[in-house]
Amino acid sequence: MISHVFIGITDHTRAHAFYSDIMNELGYVLKFCYPDRSWSGWVEQGTARPIVGIGKPFNGEAMSVGNGQMLALLAKSRAVVDATYAKAMALGATCEGAPGLRPHYHPNYYGAYFRDLDGNKICICCHESES
Repeated sequence: MISHVFIGITDHTRAHAFYSDIMNELGYVLKFCYPDRSWSGWVEQGTARPIVGIGKPFNGEAMSVGNGQMLALLAKSRAVVDATYAKAMALGATCEGAPGLRPHYHPNYYGAYFRDLDGNKICICCHESES
């Protein structure tokens, strides 16, 4: 259904380092990195798509954070949600909701929310039961 998503950034070097650590926690691998274009992208190992990409806006204007926009990334377990959230916090992200169950979504929804170094809202979530 989704080919790729693109997250606007202000500093490629800084954002690439941040997202490399986050994607590593989730088990995603780097598909491309073009510092001269300020683009990087990650995929689930063994797949071509969907791609989660970062980069400076194509039009050359300053990036801005969209109100109501959020990228939610799947984690294989609740422990991965916890570890990824902890990594994000250690890297300077801002908490938007600590890891925990969100039963108002569904009984097994376990998620954590943060803002990256540019203010983009990211969710790490697992839809599986703890067992």
